[in-house]
Amino acid sequence: MEIRRALPQDFWELLHCLKMRSKYAVLLVFVVGLVIIEKENNFISRVSDKLKQSPQALAEANGTEGSPAPAENGSLASLRELDAAFSQLRSHLRNITLQLEGDGDPGPRRHVLLMATTRTGSSFVGEFFNQQGSIFYLFEPLWHIERTVTFEPGGANAVGSALVYRDVLKQLLLCDLYILESFILPAPEGHLTPFMFRRGSSRSLCEEPVCTPNAKKVFEKYHCKNRRCGPLNITLAAEACRRKQHVALKTVRIRQLEFLQPLVEDPRLDVRIIQLVRDPRAVLASRMVAFSGKYETWKKWASEGEAPLHEEEVQRLRGNCESIRLSAELGLRRPGWLRGRYMLVRYEDVARAPLQKAEEMYRFAGLPLTHQVEEWIGKNTQAPRDGSGVYSTRKNSSEQFEKWRFSIPFKLAQVVQDACAPAMRLFGYKLASSPAALANRSFSLLEEAQPSWVT
Repeated sequence: MEIRRALPQDFWELLHCLKMRSKYAVLLVFVVGLVIIEKENNFISRVSDKLKQSPQALAEANGTEGSPAPAENGSLASLRELDAAFSQLRSHLRNITLQLEGDGDPGPRRHVLLMATTRTGSSFVGEFFNQQGSIFYLFEPLWHIERTVTFEPGGANAVGSALVYRDVLKQLLLCDLYILESFILPAPEGHLTPFMFRRGSSRSLCEEPVCTPNAKKVFEKYHCKNRRCGPLNITLAAEACRRKQHVALKTVRIRQLEFLQPLVEDPRLDVRIIQLVRDPRAVLASRMVAFSGKYETWKKWASEGEAPLHEEEVQRLRGNCESIRLSAELGLRRPGWLRGRYMLVRYEDVARAPLQKAEEMYRFAGLPLTHQVEEWIGKNTQAPRDGSGVYSTRKNSSEQFEKWRFSIPFKLAQVVQDACAPAMRLFGYKLASSPAALANRSFSLLEEAQPSWVT
C-alpha cells in the first residue's frame, strides 16, 4: 500500500490503460482467427464442390470456354485439361484398337500354321489371315530353305528336311526373322535384302514402317504390289512381327504332322494347325497347267498314250497322297499334344461357302473375324470369269472348284484314283467310274464334310 501511494497517479492510469488494451487485443486476435478459419472452410467447400462438377459445369461457372480461370482455381483448370487429354488419348487408342483388332477382344497371342501342298488353294485361303490387320502373315518363307538346302525325297533325307523346316518355322513364329538370313541368296547385307520370296503376298511386309523408301538402282525382285518399297529390312520386319497381336504362316513344304509336336508343345507358342486338302485329281490338273514343264510325261501319255507313265511318277503321286493322309489321320485321332489344335479343311468347302469356312477357321484359331476380312472375301470370290490367272487369289469360287472335271482326261483321273484311293476316301472324294460320270455336273464327287474334322 505504501508503494502504491508513493507512485504517481499518472503511472497507475497508464498501467490500467495498458491492461484494458491487452484484453481487447486478445479478443480482437480471437475474432480475426475465427473469421479466417470460416473463410478457409468456405473455400475448401467450394473447391470440393467444383471438383465434383463436370468439365462442362466448370466452364459454365467460369464463363466462356476461352475465359481464363481465376487465380485461385488454376489447379482446377489444370485438372480439366489433364482429364480432356486422357479422354482424347483413350479415344485415340480405342480407334487404333478397333482398326487393328476388330470389335472383339484379341485375347492371347495365337500362332496359326496353314499346312497344305501346292495347287490346293492355299494362297487363297491364306489371304483370310493376311487381310486381318492384327496378324503378322508370312507367305511361304520356307521356300528359301528348300532352294538353299537340297534334300532327296524319302528316307533319312526326308526326315532331315522335316526337322530343318520345323526348326526354322518355330523361329519364324517367334518373330526371329533373322533365321532366314542363312538361307536367302544372295545373302542379306546389313539385314537388308531385295529377295524375300513373294514379299507382295504378305501385307505386313508391305506396310509402314517395314516399307521403307526404295533405293535408286536397287532391284527389288519380289516387290510389293501396291506401293514401292526399298529392300526388305529384316530388323524392321521382326519388330513389326513382335508388335502384331498374332502370327500366321502359310507353307506347302511341311507334310509330316508328327514332326511338329515339339513346336506345338513349346510353351512360348500357342499353335493352331489348319491342314488344307483338295481332290488330288483337281490338284494334278492344276499342276499340269501351273508347272507345265514338270508334267510333260503326263501330258504326252494322256494325249498320245504310246509310252506308259514312268513308275517313279506314279510312286511320287502315291507318296504325296499317303503323307497327306497319314498327317490327317494323326490329327483326327486327337492325340493329347494336338487336341484342340488341329483342323482339317477341304478346299471345295471353302470355295462353296468361303465366308462360312473363314468364320469356322477364325473360331477354331480363337481370333476375331474383322470387317476387312469379310470385305476381301466378298470382293475376291465373285471375280469375272476371265479375270483369274494361274496364281490369282481372285476366283469365282463357286464355279472354279470343279472346273477341272471338264479338262482332265479320264485316264489321268483313273491313275490318280488308283494311287490316292485311301486318301480320297478319308477326305470324302468320290471315285468316278466312267468319263460320263466325271464330266456329269449333276453327279457330285464330294461327300458332306464331317464335323469331326475340327478337333
